[in-house]
Amino acid sequence: MVELEVSSLKKYFPVQKSFIERILTRKKQFIRAVDGISFKIFSGQVFSLAGESGCGKTTTGRLVVRLEKPDEGKIVFEGKDITFAKEKELRPLRRKMQIIFQDPHASLNPRMRIGDAIAEPLIVHGIADKREAKEEALKMLENVGLTPAHMFYKLLPHQLSGGQRQRVAIARAMILKPKFIVADEPVSMIDVSLRASILKLIMKFKSLYNLSILFITHDLAVARLISDTIAVMYLGKIVEIASTEELIDNPMHPYTKALLSSVPSLFRRKKEKIILKGEIANPINPPSGCRLHPRCPFAKSICSKEEPKLVSYGNNHYVACHFPLLDKG
Repeated sequence: MVELEVSSLKKYFPVQKSFIERILTRKKQFIRAVDGISFKIFSGQVFSLAGESGCGKTTTGRLVVRLEKPDEGKIVFEGKDITFAKEKELRPLRRKMQIIFQDPHASLNPRMRIGDAIAEPLIVHGIADKREAKEEALKMLENVGLTPAHMFYKLLPHQLSGGQRQRVAIARAMILKPKFIVADEPVSMIDVSLRASILKLIMKFKSLYNLSILFITHDLAVARLISDTIAVMYLGKIVEIASTEELIDNPMHPYTKALLSSVPSLFRRKKEKIILKGEIANPINPPSGCRLHPRCPFAKSICSKEEPKLVSYGNNHYVACHFPLLDKG
């Protein structure tokens, strides 16, 4: 069953200009954060969205849980079109759709006790009174490994380590027993030694609640550990989608292969690695045609003129490239 379906989704942010710049130029400029992407997430599936910083991953995550309003496209959750739903219509769905932010320190109220922060969603949604919410929060603290729970309940965010704060953020999201979560780089700001335990905790709740997860990451090694499907994103576009095993073993887009080349543990082939030229382009004025063509070692004249579409190459493997790498790596 399809839990979430996204079609031709777009989000452009207006560029903020100084007073002088507004006088000198009347032309409006936009950052094309998400520029026409489509994908499906099935019930109980972990769908990873991977790519460099600035490619639109986080914006996509905020759009699908409607923390941002799309400009165009369609978002369907559990068969209901929520693309332009008003907050009154979205409120009942907030219990089912949660997000774990990249920076737990910024997402927690610095003046609110940890236990109260976890209990608050239950009270806001009218699920429990204060006493009941506190009891549930104490149980959740135990579930995420913050023990003794009664001690952690009274602490403030600044009194916890980064890993502990992320456990609190997970507890706050999971106390509503959601069906779908966006995990936005949940381990990128945590010590390497603790990342496996946080991933294990997320997967524990996935199994417990049969969660569907949109997992946002820049690290394909992390995506490989937990994902069923991986989509690779570049400058607001999805350039490749495949099952985890298929994408790791048989990358067809030059950008995907370049990402894999940067992770030695995933790139064991004898063939030459791909190293892209230059830096990621400006999302305000992205390159014409294929957005990777200025950096791609395989680019030809058509790549700068015609934008490639996502095309199926069998085995549920989709690639947006005029010259996909069909030589199995």
